Amino acid sequence: MPEDNAGGRTPRTFKIMIKRVAVINMEEINRFLNGRGSISSNILTGIMVLNILIHNKPSKEHIKLGRVFYTKQGSQSLSGGVGVWQGYFQSIRPTPRKLMINVDLHATSFYESDSLVQLVVKILNKRSVDDLRRIHDRDRTKLEKCLKNLKIFVTHRDEVASRRRFRISKLTNTPASSTKFEVNGQQIDIATYFFNMYNKRLQYPFLPCIVIRRETYLPMEVCNVVEGQRYMRKLSERQTENMIKFTCQPPRPRANKISQCVEVLNYRLNEYMQHFGFRVSNEMAIIQARVLPAPTLHYHPASKEDTFIPKDGLWNLRNKKFATGATLGSWACAVFGSERDYPMGAIQKFIRELITTCQDTGMNIPNKNPPIQHCNPQGPNETALRQVWVKAGNLAKSKPQLILCILPNTGVPLYAEIKRVGDTVIGVATQCIQGKHMFSAKKQYCANVCLKINVKLGGMNSFINPSQMPFITQRPTIIMGADVTHPVPGEQNTPSIAAVTASMDAKASRYAASIRVQTGRQEVIGNLAEMVKELLKAFYQTCGRKPERILFYRNGVSEGQFSIVLKDEIRAIKEACKSLDEKYKPTITFVVVQKRHHTRFFPTNARDGDRTGNCPSGTVVDSTIVHPFEFDFYLQSHPNLQGTSRPTHYHVLLDENGFNADSLQTLSYNLCYNFARCTRAVFIVPPVYYAHLVCARARFHASGENWSDPDTSEGAGGVVSYAAVKAELLKTMYFI
Repeated sequence: MPEDNAGGRTPRTFKIMIKRVAVINMEEINRFLNGRGSISSNILTGIMVLNILIHNKPSKEHIKLGRVFYTKQGSQSLSGGVGVWQGYFQSIRPTPRKLMINVDLHATSFYESDSLVQLVVKILNKRSVDDLRRIHDRDRTKLEKCLKNLKIFVTHRDEVASRRRFRISKLTNTPASSTKFEVNGQQIDIATYFFNMYNKRLQYPFLPCIVIRRETYLPMEVCNVVEGQRYMRKLSERQTENMIKFTCQPPRPRANKISQCVEVLNYRLNEYMQHFGFRVSNEMAIIQARVLPAPTLHYHPASKEDTFIPKDGLWNLRNKKFATGATLGSWACAVFGSERDYPMGAIQKFIRELITTCQDTGMNIPNKNPPIQHCNPQGPNETALRQVWVKAGNLAKSKPQLILCILPNTGVPLYAEIKRVGDTVIGVATQCIQGKHMFSAKKQYCANVCLKINVKLGGMNSFINPSQMPFITQRPTIIMGADVTHPVPGEQNTPSIAAVTASMDAKASRYAASIRVQTGRQEVIGNLAEMVKELLKAFYQTCGRKPERILFYRNGVSEGQFSIVLKDEIRAIKEACKSLDEKYKPTITFVVVQKRHHTRFFPTNARDGDRTGNCPSGTVVDSTIVHPFEFDFYLQSHPNLQGTSRPTHYHVLLDENGFNADSLQTLSYNLCYNFARCTRAVFIVPPVYYAHLVCARARFHASGENWSDPDTSEGAGGVVSYAAVKAELLKTMYFI
């Protein structure tokens, strides 16, 4: 081993036993690819072996994480001692009549391989080492969390010793000049010991030491960071912004980079693959696709342009009134800032512009002078919001419908607290506005805010021509979307959140939600039967009829979990129906929706692409690269703003409703035009998008969460408790 012989260590002897555990029948894989056999453990093992085969050579030359190998070439700094490396993903995929290799770009964050001292300077965002003469407790906590388990090597000893790798377990509370240990019965500090032992005078004796193994101290300045260590913590806003800049590549450059990657992999000259008689083309697969027509959208008949077909997946609100405009009678405005920073005149001007835009788009606002209250952004926010709510009710003599909140910044803490109080304490819809937009109230911005307000108050912005969604309009049908979000890497004691949303009308425009908190990182929805039961009851109360059909879109399930989700979650849906009525058995279609995959489409002819060079909105692929025989397809429903579009993969696990490929593809695509908070087709069906928004909102309902300090809040307070959303809000689209 590389670290053997270091520090006089005796070389170790390893005894390796190789035992044959299985024989893989490749003919069984062949039968599966030709649709003559179902998936089995032997087939999965065979594909795994082939994946090992294609990964073997690159993993010896590059850092490998999962199915991706990374190269430092072309890496960039993200700030804070973290850099981004370019990665290349490759995976064997079974497709009709053949195996294919899915190759794509990937990027992830790594610690910068610097001297440990320089890494500390970057982590704490200091200008130089001199700024570290006094490290505050908060910075020390952040630093210890960032450095824990980081691998380092030492530079103060010979070359053999420097091959050894150590993991940092913690930091000392005292600097090297006053951190003492015992040598020959005498107490000695680290700085003096290093001078006596190695004739090395420490440059930075004021820095704490790192602790490795069993209470072994090392000054930071004699340590270097081992290259190629993945950064597993949540990225900061600035780091995320830099990561997006690095990864956001237009289609043509991305396709070229993937082609270069295939040349680097050079499958044809891979001797291991040659031994297996495994031949791979170096060219991207050219496949057949079709572009689905956009649906007809309807706004209020009083609009100048009430019925139209969107072009390129986009439209705007010009000359249009909402299909159903809500009435806003009881409301108030909370301004989180001083009257000096946010003068009353400027606030009133913005509110006038917002009201005008709301009325132009078909809303009714009888109360044009809502009470305005300046609140301290430092708190107490709950008290302030209660006061504003009371003022709104007293003035309008009716229960408040909305609190408009003007925020001084885009930070999470204040926003999270407003949503927690509005959703779980008071039970009122809230609409947050950034202060900078208030001073320059552009018509387009106000229109976007109106889209949200109208839906939160029970209105309907637009709807799709009923004749283009016969599955929903011909018989009572409920469309459901489910998602589970998990805690970020490194968070302890934080649960996962499951959400299900369901349509509440024949136009699939209005949705209700159900939320549950469950064991962290558990993907299967544990309490799905109760959640579905709640939503079926809500549908009956709203429509007066039980749904005869259920179309259930399930987000985020990997292929390895298909069987367990199919068994547990479909059973839960059926149990929910049975619990309402023993004879109630609606037909169910269960579709898994996958975004986290590595399939990308590039138009072979630039003229066939949209203005960003991507395949146009409505591109659907259901052959060549899909499952050998199951019902699945890729749908690129959205027009992309930048970078390369990622199509969404839809995989049907159960279909009792007799969909054919065309009917389910068309319905799924048409639904993507029904997302309430923008005037564009979205990348995923709205019920799933809404479920994701509900999960994201529920994270803000945690009590005692320290949103302002992500570096010290993770797992610090034991088990996090979540407050329930008020029942009346769950029946509305409060999460938009």
